[in-house]
Amino acid sequence: MSSPDDHPLTLRDVSEAAGVSEMTVSRVLRNKRDVSEATRARVLEAARRLGYVPNKIAGALASQRVNLVAVIIPSMSNMVFPEVMTGITGVLEETGLQPVVGLTGYRPEKEEKVLYEMLSWRPAGVIIAGLEHSDASRAMLRASGIPVVEIMDVDGTPIDSVVGISHRRAGQQMAQAIIHAGYRRIGFMGTKMPLDHRARKRFEGFTEALAKAGIEMADHEFYSGGSALAKGREMTAEMLRRTPDLDFLYYSNDMIGAGGLLYLIEQGVDIPNQVGLAGFNGVELLDGLPRRLATMDACRLEIGRRAAEIIAAQAPGPEARERVRVALEPRLEPGDTLRVR
Repeated sequence: MSSPDDHPLTLRDVSEAAGVSEMTVSRVLRNKRDVSEATRARVLEAARRLGYVPNKIAGALASQRVNLVAVIIPSMSNMVFPEVMTGITGVLEETGLQPVVGLTGYRPEKEEKVLYEMLSWRPAGVIIAGLEHSDASRAMLRASGIPVVEIMDVDGTPIDSVVGISHRRAGQQMAQAIIHAGYRRIGFMGTKMPLDHRARKRFEGFTEALAKAGIEMADHEFYSGGSALAKGREMTAEMLRRTPDLDFLYYSNDMIGAGGLLYLIEQGVDIPNQVGLAGFNGVELLDGLPRRLATMDACRLEIGRRAAEIIAAQAPGPEARERVRVALEPRLEPGDTLRVR
């Protein structure tokens, strides 16, 4: 792919967009009070629209760059992103670059705030989860003048480089494996998806593949909050009470899937003949369960490594910049809970 030609924005760009002097822009962005509210609002709106972020280290370093890589992810409370971080740090520790993490809680407004603060320190690059961002966040990333790598997902249009898997395709592949194994009464359990775009895409791919085979989802349930064993047990019990003839349960992640598995084992259910199960993410922590849960490896470690390699290669300057797209292929693991034919 060709190199992006975006250049870092300056005070002059904002002053021209707002129709005021560079000095006025500077005073507004430094929160000086001797500027009218109307002018202040005009300057802030112009800066937000352009994606301009003040440079807190201007004049302090000749390069106006620090050896930090901004890593912006939704959470560190589940088992997904720590492994991504392991991949990132494993590569960056061989360079002069250091990752600094910001957490968004899957909230676009929080992502905006975290991104604004991190870019104000002029990092050498940005690694950010997902392809869906607010208009303001997209503007800041485009105008940053540094390499940006969006990670985890390739189903969409990236701002710069991207490393991930197709979650829609992952959902389709899981549905095809379940159908091929002979299951027909299928229930789904997962997170509420307005802000979890990758789970939403897997669900869409899953239901599309079922529909193509002439199968309708027999039952589904969504929950909010963290993924936990207790939640999986609770939802599984309720779904089977409501729809007792289900023969397969697909969970949006391994943790709730593990809760469902433990519940079914306690109930003496014949797994995978009476009821099959599958999750997503390939969490190694669950290898010690009485049965190995069918799952799909999300390539988390490799995603972190490849993203960090792109940043390390392109951080030296614009002459090293190029758009890179890395689409990894997740691997289906049938474990002990999915019949293999």
